[in-house]
Amino acid sequence: MKAVLSKKVGGPETLVVEDIAEPVPGAGEVLIKVAACAINFPDTLIIRDMYQFKPPRPFSPGGEISGTIEALGEGVEGFAVGDRVICGVGNGGLQEKVAVSAARLFRVPDGIDLVQASALLMTYGTTIHGLKDRGDIKEGETVLVLGAAGGVGLSAVELAKAYGCRVVAAVSTEEKGEVARKAGADDVVVYPRAPFDKDQSKALAQAFKDAVGPNGADIVYDIVGGDYSEPALRSIAWEGRFLVIGFPAGIAKMPLNLTLLKSCDIRGVFWGAFTAREPKRNNANIAELFDLWKAGKINPLVSETYPIDRAHEAIAKLENRGAIGKLVVTMD
Repeated sequence: MKAVLSKKVGGPETLVVEDIAEPVPGAGEVLIKVAACAINFPDTLIIRDMYQFKPPRPFSPGGEISGTIEALGEGVEGFAVGDRVICGVGNGGLQEKVAVSAARLFRVPDGIDLVQASALLMTYGTTIHGLKDRGDIKEGETVLVLGAAGGVGLSAVELAKAYGCRVVAAVSTEEKGEVARKAGADDVVVYPRAPFDKDQSKALAQAFKDAVGPNGADIVYDIVGGDYSEPALRSIAWEGRFLVIGFPAGIAKMPLNLTLLKSCDIRGVFWGAFTAREPKRNNANIAELFDLWKAGKINPLVSETYPIDRAHEAIAKLENRGAIGKLVVTMD
């Protein structure tokens, strides 16, 4: 079977596609014929040895997949050959077949396309955990989303709207602003490209304040980091919650006096660790996501698909912050 392999440390250009032996499901595992593998920011890091986990080489990147169960390992109950599923695999998803623990699987309801389903788990799973479990989101609040046109950003726009909030989407281009508006954003801030000097940072903070209104943003959902974080924090409401999701623009150095002046919280959102520590709560969140999908309140956007031989292009586009919605590698 074909697999995308990282055989040396480096960027997407170092990846190769080779034939490898098909995996055999062990006890408690299933063999999945992969339909699609969604590309996420950790894929850009893990091949450079910059992620929290460093698998031994050669390994395949790709952290979330959709597909059909082809075989069951010993002791697997509750699933059958032919079931349509999604799951998070950490890495190893960019190959035609994957053996994975049955405990990681979620059934895909009838009527939902497998390619689109591959875009649900890491983005919407992260965001429902972020907004509900870490952000204590409440109806009627104002949510500022940085990086609002990417996969995670659009999930934040959609979910915040589903929970009855006003959403301000912060993006880097007018084109991305239109995508965020179509997803439900009430207002859009188009920010310039960092780095910022003091005056530019102050101007962006004012733009955020103008957009969120005089009471500030109850939740800041920060997917971007870098020079964008402090201006967003300056627009936060009294007792607001600043949620740290990721930092493709760099790790911000935040002036902690602002947390005192606003009596606000900075809270980390580490969905991967949450799924391992509290699987029952995560399972309930994913079930809620499918309910919201069936109700028409969320609709994951897959903007582009790539064949497995061009998987490196998808990772490069995401790394260069050119993606709108989700980029997905399909195996057919």
